[in-house]
Amino acid sequence: MSKNIKWALGIVAALIAVAAIVLYPKLVVTLPPDGAGAKLNTFKGTYGGRYTEMFQIGGNAITKNLEANVYNTIGLNGWDTTHDSSPAALLDKIDVKEMAKQFGMLAVFKNGARIWTLDWIEVEMGKEVDFGGMKARWVNWLDLRGISTEPGAADYKNITVTRHTRFGFNKGTRISVLDDPDGNPWVMKSFGLITHPDQNFAEIATLGSRLKPPAGWKFRSVVLEQDLILTPDKTGTAHITQDNFGNTYDRAGGEYSNFKP
Repeated sequence: MSKNIKWALGIVAALIAVAAIVLYPKLVVTLPPDGAGAKLNTFKGTYGGRYTEMFQIGGNAITKNLEANVYNTIGLNGWDTTHDSSPAALLDKIDVKEMAKQFGMLAVFKNGARIWTLDWIEVEMGKEVDFGGMKARWVNWLDLRGISTEPGAADYKNITVTRHTRFGFNKGTRISVLDDPDGNPWVMKSFGLITHPDQNFAEIATLGSRLKPPAGWKFRSVVLEQDLILTPDKTGTAHITQDNFGNTYDRAGGEYSNFKP
């Protein structure tokens, strides 16, 4: 091999090494420990309140082993007076690409606005983060392996989250339930205004006539005869799914609730 060829190959190798050093931190990102020291917060009278979740997405973009810190706006941004913790004036101006650069994340995802269908919430909340003027606090960690944040990607899929929460519905509240092909009930906790912003919250009881679930899935609307409480299992694992309108449901029955609705 000539000296010129060896020199050229050496330059190429050096360039590859430099590129790897420059690109690797952008392709492999460790999430910040924003859940450390999380403290229990209780919110009552949440039914009909508006909120948004913000995801900071990290992990390994090469292997697609992705994960997210999830932050919730509830209790912030004027919630106490307006019952709206993600007003459009703040939410609409968030530039998620700019936020990803600011936080050094692979991506930032805006999951809202949404409306709570819960009567009360107990949740451990961590660090408060400012997303371009809209504040939110850490609430859980989410495993994104094999899951896309694109609209429709979570429809009728079993998604695993790690959190310490209790979600409550009072006796007499009308709840929305999806039953999966195995007979497991999934109870709606939030009404989505993302992919279908024209959804009418007042017509939630008749949602089943508009949904298009896969074979074996069924929707029903039920008035509770006793209080219903949704919880993760003993390991802190909960399961969520969405319908094709972007509404979000938590798994119930067994160890995930105080009774099977």
